[in-house]
Amino acid sequence: MQAMKPRLLASTALLFATPALAEEEIVVTGQPLPASIGESAYDVAVVDRDRIVATASGRIEDVLRDVAGLTQFRRSDARSANATSQGATLRGLGGNASSRALLVLDGVPQSDPFGGWITWPAYAPERLGSVRVTRGGGSGTYGSGALAGTIEMESVGSGQRLTGSMAYGSRASVDGSAMLSGKLGQGFGFLSATYARGNGFIPIVAARRGTADIAAPYEQATLTARGVASLDAQTELQASVMGFTDRRERGTILSENGGDGADASVRLVHKGRWGVQALGYVQMRKFTSRAVAVDATRTTVTQSVDQYNVPSTGLGGRLEIRPPLGEAVELRLGADVRRTTGETNELFTYVAGKPTRIREAGGQSDTAGAFAELSAKLEALTLTGGVRADRWWIRDGRLVERTLATGASIRNELAPDRQGWEPTARAGLAYEAGIVTLRAAAYLGWRLPTLNELYRPFRVGADATAANPALAPERMKGAELGIDLTPAEGVSLRATAFTNKLTDAIGNVTLAQGPGTFPGVGFVSGAYRQRVNIDAVRSNGLELDARIERGDWRLAASYAYSDARISGSGRAAALDGLRPAQVPAHTASGTLGWRGLSTTLRYVSAQFEDDSNSRRLNDALTLDAVAVLPVTDRMSLFVRGENVTDARVETAISATGVIERAAPRTLWFGLRLN
Repeated sequence: MQAMKPRLLASTALLFATPALAEEEIVVTGQPLPASIGESAYDVAVVDRDRIVATASGRIEDVLRDVAGLTQFRRSDARSANATSQGATLRGLGGNASSRALLVLDGVPQSDPFGGWITWPAYAPERLGSVRVTRGGGSGTYGSGALAGTIEMESVGSGQRLTGSMAYGSRASVDGSAMLSGKLGQGFGFLSATYARGNGFIPIVAARRGTADIAAPYEQATLTARGVASLDAQTELQASVMGFTDRRERGTILSENGGDGADASVRLVHKGRWGVQALGYVQMRKFTSRAVAVDATRTTVTQSVDQYNVPSTGLGGRLEIRPPLGEAVELRLGADVRRTTGETNELFTYVAGKPTRIREAGGQSDTAGAFAELSAKLEALTLTGGVRADRWWIRDGRLVERTLATGASIRNELAPDRQGWEPTARAGLAYEAGIVTLRAAAYLGWRLPTLNELYRPFRVGADATAANPALAPERMKGAELGIDLTPAEGVSLRATAFTNKLTDAIGNVTLAQGPGTFPGVGFVSGAYRQRVNIDAVRSNGLELDARIERGDWRLAASYAYSDARISGSGRAAALDGLRPAQVPAHTASGTLGWRGLSTTLRYVSAQFEDDSNSRRLNDALTLDAVAVLPVTDRMSLFVRGENVTDARVETAISATGVIERAAPRTLWFGLRLN
């Protein structure tokens, strides 16, 4: 009995001490509120951190190619592509450089406030913990713009570590990254930096090159700081600051493009009985681009446009509340606002190598919306549905042109202010029956025209495209059916069939052929186009995904088929029945890995450069490979190979048949601190 007394006293003390210890225990994650319980009703693909930091290129746009059907306007990556050609889309709804998929980082929309494209070099893979891709539109919880799907990037969580890598590659390329993370009081933080440069390759294929064609060098850098502080055991404050610079050339003299940017955001996350999430952010961007015309023999380059300053700003905020309704029922209520302002300042109409005119074009757009989403898990059945209403405004649109010599006004056009309402909705269900889950979903979405589409004309080689301040919002409706199989541990298979209809699709429509002088762009020697609302783009297709893990072996494969067709009338009547520009019918990706070795095969089928389907880009099959050799517990050597077989990946073709390509074979050797 005497021996039991100390044990009894200790047990009693522990019993009373445990609640106090639990109250003091604070777990800081840096993550948002948990994913909705209704997520199982939709087609979702997740890329984990191990894959994010282990691609052959070390670039986030390459990581996203693991999700078949997720494409950019052009096949080239952010080292050689024009920055304005890198909008993201899914399910064959491409055909425009502005994104039709909504990209967010820690809840903050990431598309360029002025142009809607995405500056991929701004996102260091080292700082990311996961990427979640939801195919299909109608996600009202993040705001408008999720026509084709939503791409959610989340920063890496807590940890005390120093990680980084340094690599040297083909064409005197250098690629380095470093991240230092650790505890900050009861929270944590990290500092991440990247730097990349290279002499570049010659974009024009060898058979059509002239003396005007040179390599396309690039130089890019980022710096990110993030801190997460605990306010109490259930509440944390997350703050991030990011800056980047991006410089690229396009394979001739006088063809530089790129820009600089700085973002800041603050997010409050409360994971108590009432879930609460509040976010505020600011984005500042500056874009520059110079375009040239090259003569038929590709020996002479003439400056055509110098967009020397395209500043833009995005401001916004979001609030979400989740009332306590029990573990099986979830209600999400919220509202958000976003303002974008921007303008293009450019010199054009060059005579004897000197500009003779100056143009300013820009404006402002605002959206404000509220959403509600209800999900319930009723044993084997999951039901979910959400609605959203947005009010939008387009204001202060202008296009001003003057002569440089005298300052005399050539054009002074003020676009009328406009406003309207747009709905967003989606609903889905999932039924689990052992190893099989059946899914069904339907959705509505919309996208406001970007300031770039409304007001900024642009040139690609001899072709020119005029803006259109009267563009209407794009609207999309769609549905999908899917089945998920988990026949064994470490094995998952997924298939989804979908149908989408995008009405009032904004496209670059050919209206005439030069040489000649045309409204909004001046003299054009190639094709004259304008952005217009096309009646519809219809896309039906199938998506297949598979993941298999067996010991040290792993396989991830993805395939997407989309039969996308245009319904056109009026000025777009000639496009009726054609495929949208830059939309392949088939895309596929497969990665096989064993310990530190992995190979990735990617395929993209033929697609058309232009809206009239007269310029065909051939299909391409590429092979990437990565080999990692551990040296110590903390350090490893690696070899990476991009496009190991040196396949020709065609990215553009001019009216005269001059073909541009994506990166050729690129080999990297480097050292990684694990």
